[in-house]
Amino acid sequence: MPEKTIFLIGPEPSSLRELLAAQGYQVRCFSSSQAALAALPEADLLILGRDHRELFEELTRAARGIPKLVVSADGSTRKLGPWLRQPLAFPVHEPSDKDILAYAARLLKEHAQMERAEQMRSSMTTMKEELAFFEQMNRVLTSSRDINEALCTIMRRVKDLTGAEAWSVLLADESSGDLVFEKTVGKMKRKIKKFRLKPGEGIAGWVAQKGVPAVVSDITKDPRFSKRVDRISHVNTRTVMSAPIVSQGKVLGVLELINKKKGDAFTERDLEILMKFVNQAALAVEKIALQQKLEELAITDDLTNLFNTRYLNRSIENEIQRSNRYNTSVSIIFMDIDHFKDINDTHGHLVGSKVLVEIGELLITELRSVDIVARYGGDEFVIVLPQTTLHNALAIAERIRKSVESGVFLVDGGYNLTITASFGVASYPESSRSKEELMRLADESMYNVKHRTRNGVYAII
Repeated sequence: MPEKTIFLIGPEPSSLRELLAAQGYQVRCFSSSQAALAALPEADLLILGRDHRELFEELTRAARGIPKLVVSADGSTRKLGPWLRQPLAFPVHEPSDKDILAYAARLLKEHAQMERAEQMRSSMTTMKEELAFFEQMNRVLTSSRDINEALCTIMRRVKDLTGAEAWSVLLADESSGDLVFEKTVGKMKRKIKKFRLKPGEGIAGWVAQKGVPAVVSDITKDPRFSKRVDRISHVNTRTVMSAPIVSQGKVLGVLELINKKKGDAFTERDLEILMKFVNQAALAVEKIALQQKLEELAITDDLTNLFNTRYLNRSIENEIQRSNRYNTSVSIIFMDIDHFKDINDTHGHLVGSKVLVEIGELLITELRSVDIVARYGGDEFVIVLPQTTLHNALAIAERIRKSVESGVFLVDGGYNLTITASFGVASYPESSRSKEELMRLADESMYNVKHRTRNGVYAII
């Protein structure tokens, strides 16, 4: 236990001082309460002597929170009203030195218990606040697909707890290793977003490279600081605190706080707070990156490895926007295999699936790399032809029709199947004015062929 300091204020026998010192206490003697006033922050316990004339209001206020043993010469407590209204203020009448020693030990013990209880209450409050925040973060991570929303939730909390003026989140670019400003909040210039730091550049770059946090009290004295970032951000940076976002030994990015309010520097306690939230940031980055990868996987058809309808719809929208921007055409071809049900009924669905795979491979070989081929469902395929007029799209559809008609499928399996297909073509803006109309016309054109001749190409103009 650390050595406790006891103030003896007023006339007390030297034997009491010797007795307290023998018990391991640091004892300081003051002739009056006024003399002790300036040194009160150093006191763990006050023992006020039998002469109470010096007990005035100023000392009462200043000594609040410090245990006090008040020795009464006449047994009266009338003069001790201000003291008795404070916790751990204990009056005694004509005690012996040993009684004072026992009372002092008791008061110090009770004071330590009260401090522990207060610390526990404070810790419980902090834990409840942190639990509520982590529950909020779990909800955000469960519902959000936007990395900015998750990271903003984290950094707003850290900013409030540390009193920072501004903050940034920088994410690592896997291809280059650069740090990219993903999100900045505070007095930060807008164009700093997407600004890049080279590996090791600036304090954030150093943190990412080393994989350890950094607290810089005065950036003017730190050679790691990048003036280039300060100029871009238009923030007069004074102090910086950075921590790496690490998962499975890999640095995903950096959390950075800039300038503590009132001109203070960030402390080790501030860094402890920031580090509590680093794991949440890593979870956010990992989860949303995984979602993006899953979405990329979700744009392909499991059977044929062609694009699926989700990607098809997005592509048509993008190509129409490109068409409007550059005053070009975009065409689509709807294709349906003729009598595909007969293949399934005669040879089984496994053979039918293999036919679809070979049809997909044929389409890829017949088209340009910029063209988009998607399985629309069942035995239907859709082809998107960027910068292609209706006339040229009809020619492409006819070429594919002939390739399907002349091809022999499932040769390796010994089936040697011959197949035909029906094609419908439409173009934007030549024959349609919207994505919906473009797809409807191509679909209707295809069904026009199926219900008449099959094995043909048609366009509604």
